[in-house]
Amino acid sequence: MDTVMTFLGDFPWWGWLLVLLVVIGIRDILQPNHTLNHNFPLIGHLRYMLEKIGPELRQYLVANNREELPFNRIERSWIYASAKKENNYEGFGTDRDIYAHHHIFINNAMMPYKVAKDHPNALDKYFLPCAKVMGEFNKRRKPYRPASVINVSAMSFGSLSAKAIESLNKGVKLAGAYHNTGEGGLSPYHCNGGDVVFHFGTGYFGVRDEDGNFSMDKLVELVNDHPYIKAIEVKLSQGAKPGKGGVLPGAKISKEIAKIRGVAVGKDVLSPPNHTAFSNVPELMDFIEAIADMTGLPVGVKAAIGKLDEWEELADIMVATGKGPDFITVDGGEGGTGAAPPSFADHVSLPWVYGFSDLYKLFQKKGLTQRIVFIGSGKLGFPAKAVMAFAMGADCINVAREAMMSIGCIQAQICHTNRCPSGVATQNKWLQNGINVPLKSERLAQYFRTFRKELIEITHAAGYEHPCQFRMNDVDMNVDDHHLSKELDRTYLYNKAVVPFDGMQSLHDCPYLGGNRTIEKELS
Repeated sequence: MDTVMTFLGDFPWWGWLLVLLVVIGIRDILQPNHTLNHNFPLIGHLRYMLEKIGPELRQYLVANNREELPFNRIERSWIYASAKKENNYEGFGTDRDIYAHHHIFINNAMMPYKVAKDHPNALDKYFLPCAKVMGEFNKRRKPYRPASVINVSAMSFGSLSAKAIESLNKGVKLAGAYHNTGEGGLSPYHCNGGDVVFHFGTGYFGVRDEDGNFSMDKLVELVNDHPYIKAIEVKLSQGAKPGKGGVLPGAKISKEIAKIRGVAVGKDVLSPPNHTAFSNVPELMDFIEAIADMTGLPVGVKAAIGKLDEWEELADIMVATGKGPDFITVDGGEGGTGAAPPSFADHVSLPWVYGFSDLYKLFQKKGLTQRIVFIGSGKLGFPAKAVMAFAMGADCINVAREAMMSIGCIQAQICHTNRCPSGVATQNKWLQNGINVPLKSERLAQYFRTFRKELIEITHAAGYEHPCQFRMNDVDMNVDDHHLSKELDRTYLYNKAVVPFDGMQSLHDCPYLGGNRTIEKELS
């Protein structure tokens, strides 16, 4: 025994390393799951390591300043500098390709707007409220004018961490903005004094009964108990995955999240694609009016835009009845805080500029634009893009990812893994501890202040006092876009033949169906 111990003690470190490598190599050869590791023992691991850190290598070493998506390095740097009250200027001229597709140009006036000594912006260079009042036309009991044209978009507690939500809410209080709760319910972290827009979707989290259906009594109680809730938003769809439901895994449902959302601890919760409180446009209208009557608050809807026939039906009912939503939040297909399959995120619903222009033109044709506060959401958190949005008819801007970056998000793009390194999009307590709430809330507020200040300055440069005065011909865009595109039948000059289809059950019952039929076990 002593001889063995002596041998082990004298065995060199590099010998142990060699033994370990031999063991790993043998394991690689014997394992059946990874072809590269089998064919190239040890060396194959390098490929997987490089693949894992590839995004970081590209982000910091490979991609140029304007190359990355969804937000490039220059855009992120502007947000970080603005939030920290640092120098956000750039020298030696722009490094953008100003001839690129969709680049915008704002037409400045020969004589800029002159701010008088007693003008609100002379007294407060960040003062920029919404030009319209939510609920004014419909005579809601508690109309609401957002004090800021830039606000925090719908991001729920659960998708974001507690400290991130708290930072955002305290930040909007400092900035005089509002905080949309997202569809995860009203958490204690939303209740730090900032104005709140309570948002719910098909899961009705926070206002659901035991069967998962919408509860008006719970909504009324919630509004009465929390006077800082200023408006209600009903989510019809979102840009990341319109028309698709979701599953909140039971492993993510802590006691705290379960209490806030009104669900069971540790049990998977389904958010279906469709609402159960209404199933068509007239029922949606009745639902909106019922909520407004019971709460007194302005009520709006949020949606990504695709087909317009149901929107036209909504507009026709509004014309006929004099009622309808007080605001409409248009989410662009480039929306991204909700995790989604690439097939949805990349291809379902229109980008913001296409979707908003289609919808606005429809409501304008019906004479309804003055009755509605239009809110834009979809990578609009930059002053020049906001000018474009206002010129197209938007009245407010909601920002999600830009707000996340102002409190520390580094665009790691692993929000859906619960491993967010900045602690913003994770429930991991250790990672959350890196968020200094007082500091981050001030940075969110400073980003909003800087945004409003630069937006006001551009507005004045164009000869206007408020961004709502921008007109379509104040902004030029390099076009090769929606107006020059064609539907597939016009592009490829044929129409697809109709495919006979009698429903999914007929496919399931087909005697010729292949596969091992394991789906039956899963369904049962």
